[in-house]
Amino acid sequence: MGTKLFIYRMVTENIRKLYMAIGLQKWLYGTQVGDSILNQRLGVEPSDEKPNGLGLADATYISWLEEHPSALTSFVPMMSETKGKQIVVFLDYDGTLSPIVNDPDRAFMSDPMRSAVREVARHFPTAIISGRSRDKVYEFVKLDEVYYAGSHGMDIMGPPLHVKSYDGKYQINTLDDKGNEITIFQPAKEYLPTIKMMLKELRKRTCGIPGTLVEDNRFCISVHYRHVLDQDYGLLEEIIRDVVSEYPNFFHLTRGKKVIEIRPSIKWNKGDALVYLLDTLGFSDSTNVLPFYLGDDKTDEDAFKVLRSRGHGYPIIVSSVPRETSASYSLRDPSEVLSFLIRLARWGSMP
Repeated sequence: MGTKLFIYRMVTENIRKLYMAIGLQKWLYGTQVGDSILNQRLGVEPSDEKPNGLGLADATYISWLEEHPSALTSFVPMMSETKGKQIVVFLDYDGTLSPIVNDPDRAFMSDPMRSAVREVARHFPTAIISGRSRDKVYEFVKLDEVYYAGSHGMDIMGPPLHVKSYDGKYQINTLDDKGNEITIFQPAKEYLPTIKMMLKELRKRTCGIPGTLVEDNRFCISVHYRHVLDQDYGLLEEIIRDVVSEYPNFFHLTRGKKVIEIRPSIKWNKGDALVYLLDTLGFSDSTNVLPFYLGDDKTDEDAFKVLRSRGHGYPIIVSSVPRETSASYSLRDPSEVLSFLIRLARWGSMP
């Protein structure tokens, strides 16, 4: 333990200096809190320094944190449960790896975040599960070390393993652009021609409503209304419902942060995608795997519930405000996600 603690602190100090240089002060907060817990567990005298941050939070948020404690302050206790288990990491994109922005086409991932995800993927199988199209997420992330699931899990690029428990017509084994074997799983592929027709119709009928952005996410359609005037929102929603009504029982609406999404009415969500990826990674019904899932959206709740039902794993919600959730832990924003991923990668690199 002494050697591991020495290495931990040496690496922490080096990375602390690096991130001070580029101004990532929130990472320091997470490290300070984690170090104080580590000190307590190892019987080391604490320093006089007191981190700032949560002392400014209101009483409601502090009360919420009692039920959903910070994954930063809880890092060491969480990792104590990983002994003898394989960690697998699942990440949402928007609002988790990148901030929510006014223009969804500019939800860029920072270089430090990309480096952190790459380092995590070096030590643990890692997948990104997003509502965006799979190709679009890859354009943002630009990492070949991770697996991708787009369209809320309806378009998965996973390991080259054909899972017999899933319908074979939706799975194909192929090669990626670099010649690596992969499996593509698309349980909603039969809906694609209709989705393309709906996309064309929606763009035609909403072009007169200023601020509307209709985004093609391959197996779902996202209608962003962040810049739509309040007086125009009713008309926009009426148009969306009218288009969907032309295909009764085949599609349904879901809602996110200033976005309405049209999705195929199949029993498949981010939770199902998580289970599928665990299966393809060889961890079907395994009690020796410990999944982490970080996400900020309502659609991520499906994955949180899966981890809850399995009885092992860490569902972590990314939110700066109290909200009802099935997650066990929390992080405030993408900067805290960065802090957590850095610490997780550092943990994975320790002997």
